[in-house]
Amino acid sequence: MFIRLFYTLRKYGVPVTTQELLDLNQAIEKNLVFADLEQFYWLVRMLMVKDERYFDKFDRAFKAYMDGVEHLTQEEILNQLQHLPKAWFDLELIEKKLTEQRLHEQQKKHQGGNKMIGTGGTSPFGAYGDHPEGIRIGGPSRKRSAVKVWEQRQYKNLDDEQVLSSRQMQLALRYLRRFARQGVAQELDIHATIQATAKQGILDVQLVPERRNGVKVLMLFDVGGSMDGYVQQCEALFSAAKNEFKHLDYFYFHNCLYDYVWKDNTRRNTTRLSTWDLLHTYSSDYRVIFVGDASMAPYELQSVGGSVEYMNDESGQIWLQRIRQHFQKTAWLNPEDQRYWTYTKTIGLIQQIFEQQMYPMTLKGIEEMTKYLSR
Repeated sequence: MFIRLFYTLRKYGVPVTTQELLDLNQAIEKNLVFADLEQFYWLVRMLMVKDERYFDKFDRAFKAYMDGVEHLTQEEILNQLQHLPKAWFDLELIEKKLTEQRLHEQQKKHQGGNKMIGTGGTSPFGAYGDHPEGIRIGGPSRKRSAVKVWEQRQYKNLDDEQVLSSRQMQLALRYLRRFARQGVAQELDIHATIQATAKQGILDVQLVPERRNGVKVLMLFDVGGSMDGYVQQCEALFSAAKNEFKHLDYFYFHNCLYDYVWKDNTRRNTTRLSTWDLLHTYSSDYRVIFVGDASMAPYELQSVGGSVEYMNDESGQIWLQRIRQHFQKTAWLNPEDQRYWTYTKTIGLIQQIFEQQMYPMTLKGIEEMTKYLSR
């Protein structure tokens, strides 16, 4: 059963295996859902989609699959359904939902009818009608009685190369995790409590510190100039990181890291932190993420006095190398479209300094970066 669904999911890029197909068949045989298209949708997605990035592709595949079912003849439908539990189906409802004849028969606009696609009435196809188990086709919901809404997308696109929202970034950053129990014991340890109670003969509650992500992250953001076009993306990344990491600190720089950084852009001339102090303050186990387009004049990276704002005593690449030597893991996240990286010399130079640990600011790029940093 559901072989066509299995191949449709694969066609649309959802990685499913035969084991997941077998799990779906077993779930249907055990009547985990009963004559309900929406429940069937959720069951299939739960069993066959293992990563949130494929939700959008699954929606398209599921729609294509159901569209294909609609275009089967009634004889073909009954042949395909004969192996499913009989209690699953109301054959009259199946005929209403899946027959293609009324789609071909309709020649004009219909309103208030009981059969063709239109508005109002009791037809199972259309909008604003009174059918208790119909399919809404177009238009906003009014009576909220449709069991399915074709063309509706319930999830934002999670394809690898799209511009990311803060929520999507947060999901990607979750690969960077090392859980540890630290702090005050406030969480119930149920297994230890059971063992202690069995030994003592009376209730002996055991508590442990809350399990938290122990990874420490330091983020360094390039601001101003060519980075002005990426402010929204950087804000989304910053928001996601603040929500995801308990141990997070950050600073700003412009174009390239030199001998100081700052935290407040409105007071950056009076709230500077020496880069030497940064190296002495943050231990080597911090994961360091540079965020910037790495696009500047080569002299800004390679020359003494290369800064466009003041006379720096040492080149930017020297400071980047020091950061790399001090911290165990560092990476560079670049919002610039990866297709254009080869056109900017300094992007290539910084890639060399970071030993190719530069990643595009896409879902796939952030996932790959966090996997590298977590190793």
